[in-house]
Amino acid sequence: MSSPCQQTLSAMKKLLLFPFNGTAKEAASVVEAINRQQETWQLLGFIDDDPQKQGRRFGAYPVLGGREQLERHQDAFVLAVPGRPENFLQRQALIASLKVAPERFVSLIHPSASLGIGCTVSSNTLLMANVVLTANVFVGRSVVILPNTVIAHDSTVGDYCLVGANVSVAGGVTVGDNCYLGSGARIIHEVSIGERSLIGLGAVVINNVASGLVVAGNPARIIRESR
Repeated sequence: MSSPCQQTLSAMKKLLLFPFNGTAKEAASVVEAINRQQETWQLLGFIDDDPQKQGRRFGAYPVLGGREQLERHQDAFVLAVPGRPENFLQRQALIASLKVAPERFVSLIHPSASLGIGCTVSSNTLLMANVVLTANVFVGRSVVILPNTVIAHDSTVGDYCLVGANVSVAGGVTVGDNCYLGSGARIIHEVSIGERSLIGLGAVVINNVASGLVVAGNPARIIRESR
C-alpha cells in the first residue's frame, strides 16, 4: 500500500522550468507559494542548454540537463521563461525552438495576485506576487509580469512580453507583442506601445510608442531602435 506522501505526489502535476535563470528561480518560489495553499505541482527541476549549468541546484530543485529532459519527462508540463533586456527579442524564437506541444505549456499565478472581472491570462505566462489585473485585462502567451505591477481596465499585453516590477499601466493601454517594460515604468491611459519596443526603467510614457523603439526618461523619449 502506498504511503499518504506517495499518494499526494502521484496526484500532483509534474513541472519543468526552462531555462535556469533568475526568472525561473522566481517561478520556483511561485510554485512553492501555490503548493502551500494547495498541493498542485511536483517541480521536477530546471532544464538548460548550457552544460555548465547542468547539475547545479536551486534549493531542492536540480538542473536536470538539457532539452532531452523534455522527451524523458513527457508527462511533465513546461513553463518557459527566457529573456533579459539585452535579448528580449529572442524570446519567441527560443520558446518555439523547444518544440513543445501547446497543451504542455502552463501558466503560474502567485496566490497573492488579483485578477478582476473579465481578465484573461494565456498559456505559458507567469504572474508573480501582488500583480493586479483590475478588470477586462488581456495578457497574452509567454508573458512574465514581475511583483507589484498593476495593469488597469481594458488593457492588453501582447505575446512574449516581459513586464518588470512596480510597473503601472493605466486603462485602455495596448502593449504589442515582444515588448519589454522596465521596472518602475508608468504608462498613461490609452497609450499604444508598438511591438518589439523597450520601455526603460522608471520611464513615464505619455505618448504612443512606435514599433521597434527604445524609449526612456520622464517624459519618455526615443533613445534608439531596439535590436
